[in-house]
Parts: sequence; structure tokens; C-alpha cells
Amino acid sequence: MMFFAATLAILVTMGLALIRALMGPTVYDRVLAVNTFGTKTVLLIALLGFLTGRPDFLDISLVYALINFIGTIAVLKLIKYGDLGTIGQETEPKP
Repeated sequence: MMFFAATLAILVTMGLALIRALMGPTVYDRVLAVNTFGTKTVLLIALLGFLTGRPDFLDISLVYALINFIGTIAVLKLIKYGDLGTIGQETEPKP
């Protein structure tokens, strides 16, 4: 019963993050909501692996967490600089 409550809580917070991603007033709110959604997906995969007795799901959730982190950093760099190829402060950020 407790795992059902945890799964339900994760699904509710995923729904709230999805609403924020669709309605976010700024692009940074949307990126943060998508990152939160990805984090909750990692938790859901780990919980599903625990409930089904398959510990290999933890490896899958860790890989998904790394992809989520790298994707968030790439999107934020694209928003700030307008290009993924620039390094550091070589160019002025777009207004």
C-alpha cells in the first residue's frame, strides 16, 4: 500500500511539472519543469524496478538521469548562447 502511495505521489508531481512546462511564463520555468519531470521519471523507473524485483532497472534509471542532466545543460547553453559550439564567454550572449 505504501508503494502505491509513493507511485501515486510521483505521478501527481509529474502531472504538476507537465502543467508548469506547458504554462510556464518564462523559458527557464519550462526547462526547470522538464528537468523535474525527468527526475521524477528516474524515481518512477527505480520504484518500478524495486516493485518488480528487477535491480537492472536501477542501472536504466541512472543512465536516464545522466541523459536528463546533460540534456538540461545543453538546452540551457543553447538558450544562453544560441549555439552549442561556443566555449565559455567568447561571444556575447544574445539579448
